[in-house]
Amino acid sequence: MRFLAKRPPPRADAAAAPWSGAEPAAPASTKARGDAAEALALRHLEAAGLRLLARNYRTSGRGGGEIDLVMQARDGTVVFVEVRARSSESHGGALASIGATKRARIVLAARHYLLRHASPPPCRFDVVLVGPAGVQWLPAAFDADGA
Repeated sequence: MRFLAKRPPPRADAAAAPWSGAEPAAPASTKARGDAAEALALRHLEAAGLRLLARNYRTSGRGGGEIDLVMQARDGTVVFVEVRARSSESHGGALASIGATKRARIVLAARHYLLRHASPPPCRFDVVLVGPAGVQWLPAAFDADGA
């Protein structure tokens, strides 16, 4: 059965993700690249004065959502952050990959997160793009209506 055959080992000369700052090495897993992008985004937002409240906040159940970073701005606004990493700008880049379904799941998870507050604080949905051009922070990239 061919589909059970082992994959060839990764090439040693394959390039690392351009935002990793690492020397060329074997390609990292998608999760490792995502974790590295989240760490870079977190450092960027903390340097801008935001404080981490939660990381990888998830709701349970089928169709549940996940929020990469939940931050708090100096004015008390809760900031729900979606981090997107792309190695190229083809196919619309990282921002184009956040479709209506993904935005709806982020909003669902945000509403779930806000249930812990007796009086929900102001909030917004930001996006941090990590790619060949570096880190780009888009405050208020969309709203709870998905716009």
